[in-house]
Amino acid sequence: MKLYRLIWTLALAIAVAASGVVCFGQAAKKEKEIYNERVDARAEIKEALKRAATENKRVILVFGANWCYDCRVLDAAFHRGDLAAILTANYEVVHVDIGKGEKNQDLSKKYEVPLSRGIPGLAVLDPDGKLVYSQKNGEFENARGLAPEDFLAFLNKWKPEARNR
Repeated sequence: MKLYRLIWTLALAIAVAASGVVCFGQAAKKEKEIYNERVDARAEIKEALKRAATENKRVILVFGANWCYDCRVLDAAFHRGDLAAILTANYEVVHVDIGKGEKNQDLSKKYEVPLSRGIPGLAVLDPDGKLVYSQKNGEFENARGLAPEDFLAFLNKWKPEARNR
């Protein structure tokens, strides 16, 4: 009986120590901050609109948060080689942090992105700030379930028309 208790105590001690190592390892790995929680989203949008006007681009507003897995999936998709080229050539992207749902609610209403449908939520603006598209039904909420072709189709559909030269 003593040997049995000793084995269980030792197994429990190893399990506790191992979980501490795993937690420490996870805490040490800091995920990339996509949404700057300290930035003024209105100022970021204003600057993006200025750049978009000079470069014949549109602005994509991505409402989301750093804790959101699908927001990270969308960001990773936008950084894929084929999508990144289209995104860079045609869009300025502004990540609008919603915190735990309490931040930038006025902006989500202004740009008609109902956050109650889930995040990430997207809106596309012309360089003059006119709303061209807003996600009404949580189309990107399950970004992990979308294929690269879905992202490509979205970017191609809403990119600006080419200027006549």
